[in-house]
Order: sequence, then C-alpha cells, then structure tokens
Amino acid sequence: MDDRVLGGALLKLARGAIELRFGRDAPDVPDHPQLDAPGATFVTLRCDGDLRGCIGTLVPVRPLRQDVTRNALNAAFADPRFPPLDAADLASLEVEVSLLGSPTPIHCSDEPELLAQLRPGIDGLVLSYGEHRSTFLPQVWESLSEPREFVRELKRKAGLPADFWHAAIEVSRYTVDKWTEREHRFDSAEASTASLAGRSPR
Repeated sequence: MDDRVLGGALLKLARGAIELRFGRDAPDVPDHPQLDAPGATFVTLRCDGDLRGCIGTLVPVRPLRQDVTRNALNAAFADPRFPPLDAADLASLEVEVSLLGSPTPIHCSDEPELLAQLRPGIDGLVLSYGEHRSTFLPQVWESLSEPREFVRELKRKAGLPADFWHAAIEVSRYTVDKWTEREHRFDSAEASTASLAGRSPR
C-alpha cells in the first residue's frame, strides 16, 4: 500500500468522524498498517475555501486512526477561533490532513541565524519560550513566504512581541505529508475517465 492509500484513509476517517456527529453513516475506510501505529496529525477544515478550523498534535501520543479522528472533531467543534460546524456546512466542507514527521531542533544563537537555516515551503516550525508555544505548518509559507515574516507571525501566535528574542527560545522543525479531498477527488475522476477511455491515468 502506498501513501495515497494512507492519505485516503486519513481523509475518510476525518470526514467520517465529523459527519457521524450529524447522524450520517461511517464511511468504509481502506486498511493500512500505519493507522494502528502512533502518529501525529493536523486536520485543517475549509468551507468555500475559507479556513474553518485547524487543530493537531505535534508528537505521536496515540494510534494514528485515533489521532486524526480526535483532531478532526476538535477542528470542527472546538477550535476557539470559529463557531462549531453545523450540518449546513458539510456541503462546502473540504478536509485536509497533514501527517507530521518527527521534530528536530534548530540550533541558533539569534534570529538571523535561525532565518538563515529555514527552508521556505518545506519546514513546519515549533517555537517555545517558557509557557509560550506555537507552531506553523509548512502550508503557512503559502501566505507568509518570507522567513522573517514567517517567524515574526509565529512569535505573535505564541503571544510574544514580533521583535522578541531571547537565548532561551527553542525552535524545532518538522516536515509533513499532506492530503486534501480535492486532490483525491481529482485523482478518482481522472482514473474513472481513463478507464472509460481504455487508457491508464497519468
């Protein structure tokens, strides 16, 4: 089984958990051995293209199938930035699941040294200082493409001033495998069209 099978399973688990709250039937989920291994996910929800919730886990604390289900429910009904989803939102809902790799520390003595090590579009970041902590998924680079801006907004998210720096700041990076329902719908439609035409999809 390849990563697309895993991605499809995670997407179905996430949407299924949300739709079950509205009385819909649970979907058939493809099996994948990684679903029963510990894993850390973020679930991002959009309605009509607008962010509607994003909740996740930074380190593996439970089996992957449980983690994505719990994060989907929290993104749908417990993200403090948004009201809970209602049944009318389901028609325009799009689910995205990110599977996080293990965080690795970035050793830096000051902000310029940190900025020089960043890989825009690749790195997700976790920034910690005392009780302050925040993260940005790699997808955030799409709207904050400059490293300096990325880090300044990450500090703001943690409740710190944008120009704050201290030797005790800790920063880690991680990468993600990401799947969206839109991509999976496209692949399914392309495969069906190719089958009807008697050819293999690209």
